[in-house]
Amino acid sequence: MSTTIKEARHVLAVQNLEASANFYQEKLGFTTDWAYDGWHQLRRGSFVVMLGECPDDRSAFETRNHSYFAYVQVEGVDDLYHELVGRGAEIHYPLGSKPWGMREFGVITVDGHRIMFGQQLN
Repeated sequence: MSTTIKEARHVLAVQNLEASANFYQEKLGFTTDWAYDGWHQLRRGSFVVMLGECPDDRSAFETRNHSYFAYVQVEGVDDLYHELVGRGAEIHYPLGSKPWGMREFGVITVDGHRIMFGQQLN
């Protein structure tokens, strides 16, 4: 028997669902799959986030380094970096080539969640 993982969905608590969904669409280029009753699912390719509105919970900003939730491996990391900068995304980890064989950068969301994007160096 073999198993294939088809997609990973990241489930995140956010304080303002509308503002968060707008951020993913406007700053990161995601599109909406569906929105219903305090939830909003967005995707960019196979990278999927499910946002659940939790207005009374602590912000991801308060968790500091524990706010990282995804490392997304891509092709064309430089192009993606320039696209997201052009969209006004807040870069918290500058684009660069690392000794562990990745070229990567990081963004921080309106809620304080952090996402790393990287490309394998040859």
